[in-house]
Amino acid sequence: MKLILLGAPGAGKGTQAEFICEKLSIPTISTGNIIRAALKNGTEMGLKAKEFIDAGQLVPDDVVIGIIKERLSEDDCNNGFILDGFPRTIPQAEALDEMGIEIDKVIDIEVPDEKIVLRMSGRRVCPACGNSYHLLYKKPEKDGICNACGAELIIRADDHPNTVKERLDVYHSQTEPLKDFYEKKGKLFIVEGQEEVADTSALVLKALEE
Repeated sequence: MKLILLGAPGAGKGTQAEFICEKLSIPTISTGNIIRAALKNGTEMGLKAKEFIDAGQLVPDDVVIGIIKERLSEDDCNNGFILDGFPRTIPQAEALDEMGIEIDKVIDIEVPDEKIVLRMSGRRVCPACGNSYHLLYKKPEKDGICNACGAELIIRADDHPNTVKERLDVYHSQTEPLKDFYEKKGKLFIVEGQEEVADTSALVLKALEE
């Protein structure tokens, strides 16, 4: 089965990608991971990407698409795959079509913005040992202090409410239009993200079986 996972940052796509990967025994193709792999392996597209990264620029669509094409041609994708983080825009989705890649289903995990902001801005990490906490779901025993090593917990720059809201704005303007694109093709399945990960996974499984 060839799948695309959609969902705003913080909606829990990564966890559900792992769940599907285990359930269907197909690889998850994460854009960030395969760009890093292409750079490490020195592939033709990886070297092109390196030029832009070294110049502090975003890797352009044609290079990202080339790297995706390289990755999808590998043997472990013969029985299907999960695309997580690609496509992000309508032109990228159209490029997939032009490659002749027939996507079976697009699963969109929906979580309200306010819940995502609450989830992400409540995260705290220990700069010393890397343990993570949450102000609502996994509180440290002592406010602001790591249980394991006693260091003072910090909020990562990516988790600041303003940063989270900016990332959500980008998602809504650039990526959310993909819902209409795939709905018109009859391939969109919407899953309402639940408080418990297992409950979301159950809904994802149901969508896969439809």
